[in-house]
Amino acid sequence: MALDLALTESEAMLRTTALDFLRRDAPKEVVQALQDTDTGYTEELWQKAVEMGWLGIIIPEQYGGTGNPLTSAGVLFEALGAGPLPGPYFSSGILGSSVILEAGTEEQKQRILPAIAEGKQILALALTETEYGWEPGAVQTTAERKNGDFVLNGLKLFTIDAQAATHFIVVARTGRGDDPAKGISLFLVDSQSEGVSVRRLPGFLADRTFEVKLDSVKVPHSALLGEKDGGWQPLKDAIAKSIPVLCAYKVGGCQAVLDMALEYSRIRVQFGQPIGRFQRVQDMILEMFNHEEAARWTTYECLWKLDTGRPAAESIHLAKAVSSEAYWEICTRAHHVFSGVGYSKEHPVSFHTRASRYLFHYLGDPAHHRQKLAQLLIVS
Repeated sequence: MALDLALTESEAMLRTTALDFLRRDAPKEVVQALQDTDTGYTEELWQKAVEMGWLGIIIPEQYGGTGNPLTSAGVLFEALGAGPLPGPYFSSGILGSSVILEAGTEEQKQRILPAIAEGKQILALALTETEYGWEPGAVQTTAERKNGDFVLNGLKLFTIDAQAATHFIVVARTGRGDDPAKGISLFLVDSQSEGVSVRRLPGFLADRTFEVKLDSVKVPHSALLGEKDGGWQPLKDAIAKSIPVLCAYKVGGCQAVLDMALEYSRIRVQFGQPIGRFQRVQDMILEMFNHEEAARWTTYECLWKLDTGRPAAESIHLAKAVSSEAYWEICTRAHHVFSGVGYSKEHPVSFHTRASRYLFHYLGDPAHHRQKLAQLLIVS
């Protein structure tokens, strides 16, 4: 079976539905307003996403979802990325669901996954800390046993969609040893638990990233997802499967910004001709096109490999590195094409610039993934 980027009939319908949703319910004025909120969504938009089955798109039917392949999820999130529609759709519906599927017990899957698909529980991953990194050695938050419960203490930084979450998937250390990956456990923590505090991080480009402080937060043993000390591998697997869907969201942003720049280059007239006839503008747009195509092909190849059971580790790291850089660079070049007007906070390009910056490091920046790719290709 060869890789084919042509959409199936069901994927094309999904894409059309999502784009119609954006045009009708989340035009640029709504996106701008949502970007400035702490949650990034409204209850009305959230319920419409629930009704269309988007929050359960990768959840198996036996747990209340639609059980679509990852490529279908990629098609959906590419369309949403064109907005770019903010909100915890990825954090909960893709990453959160994946963690529960990989780490949860059967009882936990039956209890939590239907609630995610129905939009009743919104999950956010609380992993990174002051020593910012996506490796187990950076996890210093602790979870200690006390009278049958666990008591969590630590500070999580750059937690995306924390204010929207009803529950956090907290990555904490329950053991020490030579291997930092051993002794990591995952906990499902109610965001309203005593001792939990959430603060939005300041900065225009920080967007909806938050500090989550855990001060002697007591959780029952049932909050432990899966096995004690065995949380890192299922977390790693869940992140790996979620990354290409996040990449697809960035591909949608890349395509949207490229389309805007192309249209502007045709209608903006300077010195008696459209600016698209100037060589430097053409150079900018060609560079944007190259970045978009690279992001698209690496992303969908990765999704295809995962859906068909092929080895995909190298493709995951490549897609994340390429798509993160592509989204960043395309937005940067678009500002050159649009010049002054593109720097207005109300201009759609600025929406994507904000998204491209705060998502650049999410689930690992290009340097992190290049290092991982080098280890796979060269060291091992």
